[in-house]
Amino acid sequence: MKDNAVREQKKLLLIDDDPNLILLVKDYLEFRGYEVITAEHGKEALDILEQDIPDMIICDVMMPEMDGYTLVEKVRDDSRTSWIPILFLSAKGQSQDRVKGLNKGADVYMVKPFEPEELVAQVESSLKQASRLILHSGSGPDSTPKIKVPYDVELTPTELKVVQFVARGMANREIAEKLNVSQRTIESHVSNMLGKTGLHNRTELARWAIENSMA
Repeated sequence: MKDNAVREQKKLLLIDDDPNLILLVKDYLEFRGYEVITAEHGKEALDILEQDIPDMIICDVMMPEMDGYTLVEKVRDDSRTSWIPILFLSAKGQSQDRVKGLNKGADVYMVKPFEPEELVAQVESSLKQASRLILHSGSGPDSTPKIKVPYDVELTPTELKVVQFVARGMANREIAEKLNVSQRTIESHVSNMLGKTGLHNRTELARWAIENSMA
């Protein structure tokens, strides 16, 4: 299935203390074109977030060490991660549970058990909304702090073209078709730009391009 152009290269952080659920959801999401990193509880997730910024977080509510509510509060309080869309997975399906989860800062609240296709649809919707918000926010006073990269970063003419397309939300495959090169070549350009800038993912690369009027 090649309907995952929007999802291409998107990185998800999946947090749950149930190893069976982790295995099933991770396999399904990877099959649908996502990169998935996992954690067993909130503390482990925070350690991961110190090193790697995902495009979205999928999180269980009830976990040992640190529950989902506490994790979401910490994610929302950190300017590096406050923008990340968060999807709660919970066995608690009462309306007050949903309200609490959303009030704590989750963007989506799904009740276990759930259909894998519904999870993918919610992930897809959340990622699209995050991209729209990033494009809309620009660098206004209420937006997240500007992306910081080394002052002497220089892009090649081809890299500049590629980052402009990335900022428009285009997938590597679509960019490759536009520039009449292989998808692997575009992946190499994106990887090189991430290395030059020290940024973590395509979302940050897009924000940087927009904030610096490259897009």
